[in-house]
Amino acid sequence: MEQEADSGEKPKRYIFLLLTDFSILSLSTALETLRIANRIAGAKLFEWVLCSEDGKPARSSLGTDFEVHTGLENLSRDDTILICGGGHIDEATTRPVIQWLRREARKGLSGLCTGAYTMAKAGLLDGRRATIHWENQDSFREEFPQVELTTWTYTGDDDRFSTAGGTSGIDLMLHLVSELQGEELAEAVAEQLNYASIRVIQHDARVTVPDRINLRHTKLSHVIHEMERNIENGVTSSDLAKRVNISTRQLERLFQRYLGKTPKRFFTELRLQRARNLLEQTDMKIIDIAVACGFSSPAHFSKLFRRQFEASPHALRQEKLFARRR
Repeated sequence: MEQEADSGEKPKRYIFLLLTDFSILSLSTALETLRIANRIAGAKLFEWVLCSEDGKPARSSLGTDFEVHTGLENLSRDDTILICGGGHIDEATTRPVIQWLRREARKGLSGLCTGAYTMAKAGLLDGRRATIHWENQDSFREEFPQVELTTWTYTGDDDRFSTAGGTSGIDLMLHLVSELQGEELAEAVAEQLNYASIRVIQHDARVTVPDRINLRHTKLSHVIHEMERNIENGVTSSDLAKRVNISTRQLERLFQRYLGKTPKRFFTELRLQRARNLLEQTDMKIIDIAVACGFSSPAHFSKLFRRQFEASPHALRQEKLFARRR
């Protein structure tokens, strides 16, 4: 039986704002971390409230409705809000949500999965570091240049935190448990979750292309990082080879051995994937997307895009608009 926290302290209360299509994985991992912390401590150190914009059940990423406790009500000064985002985050970030966050985010604010988008849209990340699910990074950079986007699984900047989705909610909650109740409890919770280690900000917790494709070749990983940094302006294979102190021919061989394609082809696919992300997640004009992804000719861009995705940029944009109307 859980007792109240020692010394008469009130439990730390977290308010989980469930946006439409919220990631149920991000929510469940965060809640489980808090629940297990309470069980191990034998005391109610943490409590939580689930809310939605209108107080009605929120639709999850599984398509099921999730019951909540309340709508967008006034909070106590010590409450911390965690925004549970997911797909179609731009549509889920409504004016009432933004106004509520600006009014209530006094003591702390975190974004799970794509929740950083909502924080940025409300102007609550200006001049701060943040992270977001890797699929949304390209559009986030375009829309919020005033936010320093990182590739960490979770990022903290004073009282603003954000995660990159998936199990990274565990990373964040373990960090918060450690900050409030000590590292020993956080380690015990990690063990109960069968979580091998507590990843710390800036310690091997990045979400980049080499990580996603499980690439462990140091020089090749560095080259791909350079490609990611030069999507718009471009970079030649010879320049990339010089940056890792190998010949262009050696670079070609590395790409063929580990990735089965030439550096040029890989770089083109990186650009096209970023273009697709921008098409699906923003309202940027197609010609502006082409330029932002390093294609000087819209016709050439459309040709390569159709070859890669079996649909033209215009068709993909129309598909997105149709999905919004349903």
